[in-house]
Amino acid sequence: MSTSETSQFIRLRVELVVEIESADALTKAALDRIEADVDLAADERVHAESAVTQDTSEALSYLVDPFDLVSEVPGVDLAQASWSSEHIDYDPDSPDWDLDEDDVAEDEEDDRVR
Repeated sequence: MSTSETSQFIRLRVELVVEIESADALTKAALDRIEADVDLAADERVHAESAVTQDTSEALSYLVDPFDLVSEVPGVDLAQASWSSEHIDYDPDSPDWDLDEDDVAEDEEDDRVR
């Protein structure tokens, strides 16, 4: 595919597993961000405060913004983003958590196509 035929859009997939060391600190940071958001309507504020107080994954999701990941990257404009967070059972020694699993499958597929 030549440069003129290449799409200008790139899907960037990132999967993170984080360990919450202090749920209280995380919740407080999310509440502070909600409080500082002057554009947030009162009913939305109440809903957001309730969500981040009841669920640390909601608090984390409220604090992580994909725009922040690419806003300083030259030549990049975020076209669309979605993200979510959830509580999981995590065992770093389990083969189910092989970070390169998707890459290996794609590499093998690329080799067959050539």
